[in-house]
Amino acid sequence: MRLRLQPVLTVFALALALCVMVPAVPAQRTKRLILTDGSYQAATQWEIQGDRVHYFSSERHEWEDVPKSLIDWKATDEYNSGKGDLRPSDPTLRMEMKKEDEEEAAERVREAAQTPTVAPGLKLPSEGGVILLDEFGGRPALAIVAQNGSELNKHTGRNILRAAINPIPSGAKQSIELKGSHARVQAHTTTPEIYLDIEQAPQEEPVSVEDRFRVVRVQSKKDHRVVGNLKVSLLGEASEQTSAVKVRVERFSGDWVRLIPLENLAPGEYAVLEMLGPKTINTFVWDFGVDPSAPANPTAWKPEAPKQKPTNPDANPVLIPKKP
Repeated sequence: MRLRLQPVLTVFALALALCVMVPAVPAQRTKRLILTDGSYQAATQWEIQGDRVHYFSSERHEWEDVPKSLIDWKATDEYNSGKGDLRPSDPTLRMEMKKEDEEEAAERVREAAQTPTVAPGLKLPSEGGVILLDEFGGRPALAIVAQNGSELNKHTGRNILRAAINPIPSGAKQSIELKGSHARVQAHTTTPEIYLDIEQAPQEEPVSVEDRFRVVRVQSKKDHRVVGNLKVSLLGEASEQTSAVKVRVERFSGDWVRLIPLENLAPGEYAVLEMLGPKTINTFVWDFGVDPSAPANPTAWKPEAPKQKPTNPDANPVLIPKKP
């Protein structure tokens, strides 16, 4: 456990701090003050003031104090000079710190797996969802593909809605229809890659990753689109009547799955289907279009802003008040 001691200010010092503008601390390389218990404080600079060490915390961005007697100066000098590590002399503490370092490294690996790079300056969001890798104006871009179906067009994260079309021995047809003649997100490349990180549905009959997702061509009507027709026979066997696209489905990184078209997609409307079982389809799909001449997707995430994540194409704008 790291030791945190807040600086003690006298009334006079506090009043002086409120009246005098303290110049900003210049950007410096982060160092470590190694404590005798094996923990450390990340700091950019410090100075000894009597029996205390006055240091600027690079984590909390403020000046703090720690008793001088609690500093392991030998370990501090070795670490910051690059001649040694931050381990104290006590073997037990050395083992504890080694374990902490290993846990931190493992966490960084997990985070990197959940936010992998898919193009220069473009990472997938940690929240998951369905993301389309596009190319516009010769540059890569990412766009969130919202879950859609009936009145639904808001779900974009890892947790999704499901409603199954099950074979019913009625001889009837069932269809999946979407409002509007075009999807909100339009790909400008004919081979867009699609990345998916969504929760796994509990299934009586498990579906492999390769069989779980499919890309199909959508039939455009006047004011709606038909994602698929299911012709149900009297024996209860459903035959999928959709224009399937040949894609390779593979695990990508962490929980992410990647769909790669194995053929150029003709301009038109498409959807990603989730199979809940060998004969069961989720009626809530992820729709997108292919139109090289379409305008840029207004919510696309471009390399110019690598720290920004894709925005929900259906979300209302939010005004963020300025800080005083």
